[in-house]
Amino acid sequence: MGLEQDLQDRANNQCELCAATDNLSSYAVPPADNQTVDNSIYACTTCKDQMENPSNMDTNHWRCLNDSMWSEIDAVKVMAWRMLNRLKAEGWPQDLLDMMYLEDDVKKWAESEGDGDDEKVVIVHKDSNGAILQAGDSVTVIKDLNVKGSSLVAKRGTAVRNISLVHDNAEQIEGKVEGQHIVILTQFVKKN
Repeated sequence: MGLEQDLQDRANNQCELCAATDNLSSYAVPPADNQTVDNSIYACTTCKDQMENPSNMDTNHWRCLNDSMWSEIDAVKVMAWRMLNRLKAEGWPQDLLDMMYLEDDVKKWAESEGDGDDEKVVIVHKDSNGAILQAGDSVTVIKDLNVKGSSLVAKRGTAVRNISLVHDNAEQIEGKVEGQHIVILTQFVKKN
């Protein structure tokens, strides 16, 4: 049997990452000097395109990693770990990474291509419409919000000027409403 057939049998004729059944072929997990069953996965063209071209990334496609990250195949775990690291700014991939365990040699392989380097992680704050927020921007509250620890209610339509960003949480900003400094979730504001 050849490499392609061995991978096909191991993968049960489906992509080892997303379980798609069309347009499948072998993929050598970098860095691979020569392709073997142990350093390859059986993947669909959609997964392969996004692994090789990060600009084509479809975040929702990779929710499949919730299942494939538990594979017993090291090459599959390596690619799941790498893709989760590329997407961890989205929030949900970080939760999966926190649950994932890799043996030391497998983790070294996964990290060998630079995925997971913390300096690549940039926290981006976005409003409810996906517009990027920056410190000093003005936003409008889009829903009545009860302020924890106070009787204050930030009413829908309230303008919050000169916001500041919570640097370790992309889902929170800070601002003043009726003279009180509060933390607001970005999903409840829109940029002016």
